[in-house]
Formats: sequence, C-alpha cells, structure tokens
Amino acid sequence: MPRAYAVDLRERSLRAWASGLPATEVARLFDVSLSSLARWRQQQRTTGALTPGQSPGRPRSITPTQEPHLVAQVTARPDATLAEHCAQWADAHGVSVSPTTMGRTLQRLGLPLKKSR
Repeated sequence: MPRAYAVDLRERSLRAWASGLPATEVARLFDVSLSSLARWRQQQRTTGALTPGQSPGRPRSITPTQEPHLVAQVTARPDATLAEHCAQWADAHGVSVSPTTMGRTLQRLGLPLKKSR
C-alpha cells in the first residue's frame, strides 16, 4: 500500500503555492498531483493541520507483532497446507483466518505456501 506524503512536503508545496507560484508549477516541482495540492489546502483551511488521515481498510488479522509466531509455525511444519496452518493458528491464537489471508501473509513474509496435499 502506498504511503502518505510527508507533512514536510505538504507544507513546502503549499508555501510555494501561497508565495505566488502557479499550482501546475508547484505540482511539477514537488512531483505531486494538482488534486493533492487542492486537498491539502482544503485540509489546512478546515483543520489547520496537514497530517495524513487513516488509511482505508481493516487492520490485518495477523498483526506484524504476531508474524514471528507465524514464521515459527511454518518453520516447524513447512509441509502443512494453508488450511492446516489456519487451523493451527486459530488453536494457538484464538483468531480464525481464511486460507486466502494465510496465503497472502505467507507470501508477504517470503515463506513457502502449500495450497493442498
């Protein structure tokens, strides 16, 4: 997922725009879109701050702090299927995850995944 632009970049680009530089030139200079500039200016007017908002979507079912536990689980049973890893994860952590979620997490961690026997 792409990261939000830094607050420093937002402030510098809005200062450049406020100093009289055309918006198109500011967008080109700072490599941002015109719509981002307009959104940041609106946000600054309404809230007084330029901090990024929350990213959309749900939090991960397997959190980054739990990932070492998953690595240990897969290392202990590398030949287990996704469904077996899901069942073991639910037993150990009380969180039910789908094989799709397990597969995505294993891919992100660079671990082997076995879909079926």
